[in-house]
Amino acid sequence: MVDLQGRAATPGLIDSHGHFADGGAAQLFHVDLSDAASVEEIVQRIGATVATHKAGEWVLGEGWDEGKLAERRYVYAKDLDAVAPNNPVWLEHTTGHYGAANSYALRLAAISRQTPNPAAGTIDRTTDGEPTGILKEAAQALVQRRIPPFTQDQIERSILSAIDQLHREGMTAVKEADTRPELWEAYRSLLDRGKLHERVFALVHAGENVESAREVLSRLSVLPRPPASLGDGLLFAGGAKIYMDGSGGARTAWVYDPWHKNSTAVDSGNYGYPTTDTAVYRQMVGMFHRAGITVGTHAIGDRAIDWVVDTYAAVLRETPTHGLRHTVIHANIPSDHAIETMAALERQYDAAYPESQAPFIWWIGDTYAGNFGPARAQRLNPFRTYTERGIPWGGGSDYPVTPLPARYGIWASVARKTLKSTYGTQPFGTAQSVDVHAALRSYTSWAARLLFLEHLVGSLENGKRADIAVWDRNPYAVPTDSLKDMKCELTILDGRIVWDASRKGARGH
Repeated sequence: MVDLQGRAATPGLIDSHGHFADGGAAQLFHVDLSDAASVEEIVQRIGATVATHKAGEWVLGEGWDEGKLAERRYVYAKDLDAVAPNNPVWLEHTTGHYGAANSYALRLAAISRQTPNPAAGTIDRTTDGEPTGILKEAAQALVQRRIPPFTQDQIERSILSAIDQLHREGMTAVKEADTRPELWEAYRSLLDRGKLHERVFALVHAGENVESAREVLSRLSVLPRPPASLGDGLLFAGGAKIYMDGSGGARTAWVYDPWHKNSTAVDSGNYGYPTTDTAVYRQMVGMFHRAGITVGTHAIGDRAIDWVVDTYAAVLRETPTHGLRHTVIHANIPSDHAIETMAALERQYDAAYPESQAPFIWWIGDTYAGNFGPARAQRLNPFRTYTERGIPWGGGSDYPVTPLPARYGIWASVARKTLKSTYGTQPFGTAQSVDVHAALRSYTSWAARLLFLEHLVGSLENGKRADIAVWDRNPYAVPTDSLKDMKCELTILDGRIVWDASRKGARGH
């Protein structure tokens, strides 16, 4: 028995989309740039780190966002060269869809003015054709493949670091949204050794072609399918992830109308692009669907989202299957057609659920507002419309794209405020706000459904597992802006205390 002494209890919070091992690795091994306020500050931090490295060693940073910088521009190679002439530098943007390399790293990657853009990628250039150091989408791999990979021990340490943070925030289940073989093996190893104390639904990276999809299908075919799991509800081989387009931050997501720059200036001729060939994508989805495997598709632009929901509709007509719960990852600016299609497919087939990130509005909202433009911005994360159409969605952080705590997403779903108010405090409007009840469901019972966990967790009722978070305030009874400051005082996973703030983090596994 635990006497809560009047404190509020909720189900353990669930993040339906994030990259938790990546976030843990960034915290442990990279230079944190998420709070940098200027290009100058970033350069100073990198310079200080270079001073601790030998010549030729990689210097890695993560989390910068031009929307938070005083200069409101990218970090360029010429900025970094001043402090890192003898070390390769790669700084991943907070979205993960572009990054900044210095000249040393560009030379290692053999990138010059003669280097063509790779398929589904962009090498940013000056007006005279010289690479600036900014690489978007597939172009990032030209540099990233030169970076030494993490060891298995480092991957496991990254997972455990992220799980510790999750427990401190009342979060007991996550969808690890882009799992590759080495990450899956790390999760399995932790599970086998009794060290995995979080429910993890792994969505496996399916690649960009039919051959890679076949390889993933072969690996998934020998694993239990949700709702079956490994470790009695701890580790799920959840399905396959495919990318349909890029990023709203990078202006590479696939849209019908051109992207903007700084809200009013049109990025003329830039409609983004598919990152997977559209016909190949449809083949890949059909292959997984016919095998009875769930598909989650990354789609941010309205044109990409339309292609995804129409593909789901087509494969469901060809092979009617109930309960695979295919998802539309991010689903930032769905068209009216996409929303109606999602509603219809959910009713008929239990499929086409949005995996949405309310914290995008806040954490990268100033960049988003400048890129989407005033009219399109009103369509970002249309939560009110979802509730009116009977569409439940899964809340998430896309961590480390935004900070990990789910309380930020609960707050952002209601408040719809940006971090810096560059284009006004609420450039996305409030017409699509929801109340705290709906916001909390998106991180509990609705999210549980997207992870095939609704029979185990997501609500506090007889017969379910005791995944419970206890808070210092009642989210139903505090002002909206107080939601983001909630403090978790007790986290229980499967009846065991994994975080107790009163005992300075004492945990019992």
